[in-house]
Amino acid sequence: MIPNFTKVHLRFKLNGVYYSFEDLKDVAYCLVKEGQPYEQNLGLFLLDWLDGKATIDVQTSGSTGTPKIITLKKQAMVNSAIATGDFFGLKPGDKALHCLPANFIAGKMMFIRALFLGLELDMVEPLSSPLFNPNKTYNFCAMTPMQLQNTYHYIDTIKTIIVGGAKAFKPLVEAIQHSSTKVYETYGMTETVTHIALKQLNNFESDTKQPLCFKILPNITISQDSRKCLVINAPKLTKETIVTNDIVTIRSENEFEWVGRFDNIINTGGVKVFPEQIEKKLSSKISERFFITSEADDTLGEKVVMVIENDVNELNLSLFEDLDKFERPKIIYTTPRFKETNSGKILRTETLAIAKANDGIAI
Repeated sequence: MIPNFTKVHLRFKLNGVYYSFEDLKDVAYCLVKEGQPYEQNLGLFLLDWLDGKATIDVQTSGSTGTPKIITLKKQAMVNSAIATGDFFGLKPGDKALHCLPANFIAGKMMFIRALFLGLELDMVEPLSSPLFNPNKTYNFCAMTPMQLQNTYHYIDTIKTIIVGGAKAFKPLVEAIQHSSTKVYETYGMTETVTHIALKQLNNFESDTKQPLCFKILPNITISQDSRKCLVINAPKLTKETIVTNDIVTIRSENEFEWVGRFDNIINTGGVKVFPEQIEKKLSSKISERFFITSEADDTLGEKVVMVIENDVNELNLSLFEDLDKFERPKIIYTTPRFKETNSGKILRTETLAIAKANDGIAI
């Protein structure tokens, strides 16, 4: 039986203390009045959650458009928490680490999972390198790729980590292959109440090849529109059918492979190329963070360009030998630091504009 959003699991703990539904309002006021900024964000969320209304307003990250406020049903958030708990086999009394900002959906949902699954939740400041007790065993945690990058050498006491908010680059994926922690990449958005699908990144059985596909959670169906973009039907999360701009290949009724963003497609000389697929081909050859985008060209219409984080004086052109003719970058720009959203997603347009202030390397 799915719990109602007005209830709290009897096994729920926050930082080692049991709290009832009635206790939480006092906790919220205390956090807002006396807490650190990250604790104040949790306090404000709690006040919204406890206001007696059936819905709550949540801000999107703005990674694929202008940030906006959308309204979610609180029961949908509970349903999402239950689905995640079922997928990972989380049980009352399991321990979870919360290291995400509570002013965005991922951080809110970590708290809701603990609240309704009966988890014992330890909350720490959402730093790029979260400070937590490496000697304490946790069953579950959610991180951004940057947080995982900065802590992967001591995550072995966390049994399962989900990574979202931005793409996990191949060097990071390679770095976690020998960790005993199971790490999953998430697919989702604020409109779907965080993730609706997960892809395992490491810790495979010896006779199992690394999967390329995301597996969807229960009670969700997927299809494609005429653009081959993913269409999501998740009645327990939203009544609206969600049409995304993510081009996918559907492998089965509950598995899909992500190809790239429809709004990122580059038409160069009449040939359509996907930046994300070029990045995939290059990811094992370049240690720095980078991305592929485009700029206007009088001959081609659009030309492929690469933007690399950090200063690169010279690149071995053999890096591009596996690329098709129209996939090869015509110019490489460098910049000391990428522009990102609060969740760590790269803002490509803004970063390119900054990088173009430096002279590019024509290749």
